[in-house]
Amino acid sequence: MIFACLLSVKDINKARAFYEEIFDLKVDADFGINVGFDCGLALQQDFSWLTGIPSEEIKDRENSFEVYFEMKDFDEFVAKLKKRDDIRLLHDVKEHGWGQHVIRFYDLDNHLIEVGESMKSVIEKFMDQGMTLEEVAKRIDGTVTDVEKMLRAAE
Repeated sequence: MIFACLLSVKDINKARAFYEEIFDLKVDADFGINVGFDCGLALQQDFSWLTGIPSEEIKDRENSFEVYFEMKDFDEFVAKLKKRDDIRLLHDVKEHGWGQHVIRFYDLDNHLIEVGESMKSVIEKFMDQGMTLEEVAKRIDGTVTDVEKMLRAAE
């Protein structure tokens, strides 16, 4: 399992510079409007687009932060989640443009939680379909180096 925190930001460039300068963080992945640091923190501009939460509902301190997990056994997790009657879904399972399936819901204290299938699983699925490393990199909006790194990642 991978655990990361994703912060909604208004300006990805200013936010990236802030975290790099203030905390000496090193960028692990840069996808334009999404930047991940090697410590597990990620920044996302256009949070409304990513989550489907209308921009007018994203306010300071409300719906602007989510706790993010990746699961190797995503379908098993979703089945377990749906057995509970104390979970309020933001949305059911959906597939992002880069091929990753995710589900978002609120925890018992109304913190937004996202759980996605591991990117390693997504990449392996694409490769099992016959895609080359270059084709996978293009599909996930990354580089071949990003793909190779994700394939080496432990789950």
